[in-house]
Amino acid sequence: MPASATPEPLAVFVNPSAGGGRARKTARAAEARFARARFPTVFHEPRTPEAYSEAVRREVARGARAVAALGGDGTLQRMAREVLGRALTVGILPAGGGNDFAKALGIASLESAVDAVIAGGRRRVDAVRVRTAVAEGIYLGGGGVGLDARAARFARGGLRLLPGRVRYLCSALLALVGFRGVSVRAEFPGSDLPALEETALLAAVLNTPGYGGGVRLAPEAQIDDGLLELVVIEPLSNWEALGLLPRLLLEGTLKGPRVVRRRAGKIRLAAPGERLHGDGEWFGEGPFEIEVLPGALEMYAP
Repeated sequence: MPASATPEPLAVFVNPSAGGGRARKTARAAEARFARARFPTVFHEPRTPEAYSEAVRREVARGARAVAALGGDGTLQRMAREVLGRALTVGILPAGGGNDFAKALGIASLESAVDAVIAGGRRRVDAVRVRTAVAEGIYLGGGGVGLDARAARFARGGLRLLPGRVRYLCSALLALVGFRGVSVRAEFPGSDLPALEETALLAAVLNTPGYGGGVRLAPEAQIDDGLLELVVIEPLSNWEALGLLPRLLLEGTLKGPRVVRRRAGKIRLAAPGERLHGDGEWFGEGPFEIEVLPGALEMYAP
């Protein structure tokens, strides 16, 4: 940035409960790094999710040109809901348990996130719109039905203090008890792909390579290619599921004949009686029309 440039202060919105409550410490570190670079910032710390959304809305109405979410994937999603379609730039300062969208952006640490904002590099990324018969919402990274949706409930409860991938896997093991799979039908409007009908352990629709703190269900997914990746895992026995743990813990990847993948810009997903989660948030019961929104957000990126 030229020395003569005086950027508008970056409005940073902190989710104090992110990262098991460690986000306040992260916020102080971010504030200090911005100050050393003499980059103007204003930090906000709303106390509830509703207050967070309202604070972002006020800043957008004021005409802000740059905002940043300090938290995890759910925090970024909450901000994105308020700024989608606006002419502004969004930053992510990772402080959550998973930070999968930050990783997909090439941001590996808080320091690299702050430096990306200071350098001013920008990148347009896709978002994901979910529609049901009665509601509409968005997410940015990954969502699905089945085992992972059940695991998300545990991950937001007593296991929330565990690190990202370990938290997801422990939650999945708890959710696996007594779970027999879900009936899933996926269609791909506007595509030549045939419909897919399975009894599945889970069916996930991803914009990012991974979710759940680095579980890379869709390693080829990209956040700016205008496509989503559907990943369906067929039912596994308890022994087969346990056999996957070492690979998931060490590599975060899942391969094999029980994994089915499809890529499309729009996916119609039906799973009777199941709720869909996206970035840890809930969208109610389907059927779900899930569609990529190409280039929906401009974000700071290395």
